[in-house]
Amino acid sequence: MPRRTAIALAVTLALSAAAAAQDAPGAADHPLVTRYPGTELAWQAVENFMPFRIPVGPVTGYRQIDDWIDAEGRVTRSFYSYRGTDRSFDEVYRNYLDAFTAEGFDIRAQGISDTRAGAEVGGRQWLDVYLRESPLPKAGPVGAIAAGTSSQGGQGGFVASKDRAAGMVHVAVVVEQHAEDQVAALIDIVEAKPAEMGLVAVDAEAIGRDLAEKGRVVLDGLYFAFDSAELEARSAPALEAVAAYLGAHPDRRFYVVGHTDAVGNFDYNRDLSAARAAAVVAALANDHGIAHERLQAHGVGPLVPVFTNADDAGRDRNRRVELVEWPG
Repeated sequence: MPRRTAIALAVTLALSAAAAAQDAPGAADHPLVTRYPGTELAWQAVENFMPFRIPVGPVTGYRQIDDWIDAEGRVTRSFYSYRGTDRSFDEVYRNYLDAFTAEGFDIRAQGISDTRAGAEVGGRQWLDVYLRESPLPKAGPVGAIAAGTSSQGGQGGFVASKDRAAGMVHVAVVVEQHAEDQVAALIDIVEAKPAEMGLVAVDAEAIGRDLAEKGRVVLDGLYFAFDSAELEARSAPALEAVAAYLGAHPDRRFYVVGHTDAVGNFDYNRDLSAARAAAVVAALANDHGIAHERLQAHGVGPLVPVFTNADDAGRDRNRRVELVEWPG
């Protein structure tokens, strides 16, 4: 029988089993993969956009894995449960692995462990470190796998990626023999995509409010070309808002301070942050008639982070330009 036909039959079985399963309210199979026949979708969580980490290496120390995929995008986490003694975790695991391999996914890491202390990919220690980075609820149907209370031993896991026309997708699958009559499967799917930008920009009222409360304001809505101090055209609304505030307060002076993330050379980042601050000052002076002597550009590079530099989301927030009160 051709392989594609076999997969189609599995899909039909899965859909018929789904009708009888006691799925969690509102939960649904992800379009990327059907469930194993006879399983119920006991828990699911979906986030439209969030950072997410998936390990692709073994445990190398206490709660430590060295190799990770750091992605961000739409995250779907699904927990399936199979009740019965006629299927083993190994059979369910190999069905998922075979299906993703057949669909052209790159298997980034895989492993099976017969003990509860396995540090290899797919082992219990590996899963514990994974779930510390990407936690699951401790209560409810998924709580047992999250807490590591499986009493039967034996589990497997793999991580797979595929670059599709719609963007990169990463999948982590963990299957365990949770009890003599229960096989549990956790399937995490990350559809990588950039955050939808341009939804937040400063306005004159917000600038005044933040300056009154904090003495500084982050100038959201400023965009620079990659690794450059060149302001992009879509920065115009934010620059107009800043100019409106400055025009309404002609006696006040401000520092314009650039910030970067911590990636790369310190001196380079400091210079880049200063150049971006100077570009904002130049745009306000040349295009909006703000007196140049009222603004002083500075760059501090990565010295004043507001979020962690350990992930993409934090680094993105640390790359910013602020307007800071200039006393006197």
